Amino acid sequence: MSIAENIKTLKAELPEEVSLVAISKTKPKEDLLEAYEAGQRLFGENKIQEMAEKWEELPKDIQWHMVGHVQRNKVKYMAPFVSLIHAVDSLKLLKEIEKQAKKNDRKIQCLLQIKIAEEDTKYGIDIEEAKNILLSDAYREMSHVEIIGLMGMATLTEDQAKIRSEFSFLKRTFDEFKKEHPTFSTLSMGMSGDYKIAIECGSTMVRVGSAIFGERDYN
Repeated sequence: MSIAENIKTLKAELPEEVSLVAISKTKPKEDLLEAYEAGQRLFGENKIQEMAEKWEELPKDIQWHMVGHVQRNKVKYMAPFVSLIHAVDSLKLLKEIEKQAKKNDRKIQCLLQIKIAEEDTKYGIDIEEAKNILLSDAYREMSHVEIIGLMGMATLTEDQAKIRSEFSFLKRTFDEFKKEHPTFSTLSMGMSGDYKIAIECGSTMVRVGSAIFGERDYN
């Protein structure tokens, strides 16, 4: 199937309240344009430099999401345009986003990345760290950053019960946080291999790459 057909199929599957982020890392601009022509406007990248290059050359009504681990020294390159940063995992990073957003006279929305998988390769913070960030004076004083929800990545496994358990844990956490922070609106969980389970567990945003663009070429 073509990229356009994949998007059409996915959007027909997704509940109305679930946003689709097309994960376009390593993919050429032609592929992104095909998705764009099919009506896709949310694109996710995991490298800031690659995202900035694509932003320069692609239509300006695209909303760019940074879904990968963020190095603080690179925040300045995406601050002029990034729409949502999914993987905030420290107060230090949040402070840098605030600083760069202020320079660009923008408000940048962010998600806190909660570590729900057992794999060491997955980034993220625990519940207490997330609470501490949200309740910190430093965050309360920020006017150019807004935390609007949580993000998490499940363990890479065939065990669907395990994936469901991790996603359910994140949804419960999100619901708890929302009581204290009513502006929380976004729960980003689910990728090509597990987005259906994520939606069943209450995800409001799925990050789908290979199911749209085909397998990645890392050469």
